[in-house]
Amino acid sequence: MNRLITIDGLDGSGKATQTSMLFDELQRRGVKSRLVSFPDYASPSSAPVKMYLEGAFGKKPGDVNAYAASSFFAVDRYASYVRRWRSDYKNGTLIIADRYTTSNMIYQLAKLPKGEWDGFISWLCDFEYKKLGLPEPGLTLYLDVDPGISQGLLNKRYNGDNNKKDIHESDVAYLCACRESASYAAQRLGWQSIDCVSSGKMRDAAAIHAEIIKIILGECK
Repeated sequence: MNRLITIDGLDGSGKATQTSMLFDELQRRGVKSRLVSFPDYASPSSAPVKMYLEGAFGKKPGDVNAYAASSFFAVDRYASYVRRWRSDYKNGTLIIADRYTTSNMIYQLAKLPKGEWDGFISWLCDFEYKKLGLPEPGLTLYLDVDPGISQGLLNKRYNGDNNKKDIHESDVAYLCACRESASYAAQRLGWQSIDCVSSGKMRDAAAIHAEIIKIILGECK
């Protein structure tokens, strides 16, 4: 079995729900596993991420270039890995990640011309997996949700208060661009894409979970 499985997608796509359901299922099956989530808001290492998402460096995502923004999230991941779960990972524990390096691909590629996408992906993989020494995912599950639908879920989360949204969540045009970049990254890197929408509505979480389990069991064969 892969020792690092990441679940990623746009804001409001159900990542936290699905990582939690997967972790619970693995525990039920007796698989030694651990759940991690990014950004690690409980750690001081997330301070630059918070500042960026709150608009301290610019009120629009594009005000911070893809490489600078990626570094904020990467350093937070590095601190989490070294301080919290490196030992478990090296001892064979299966790590389930709610967001990972894959999120930098989804959200930062959209800031660049398409002709630079391959170069950015190569730079990011070298930076995080080689230079920082973070483990590379064995499997990435991408939850594909139309931004129009995910916005509805975010509105429910924040009780309709748009002021609670960060600079990513509040920019629908940017999220649409991120969906395109996510599709590109998924095809280029072999992510498993899961269509989370049916007939214009979010699929039942249990049905999505069942599809995830089927994919993971297939990966183990």
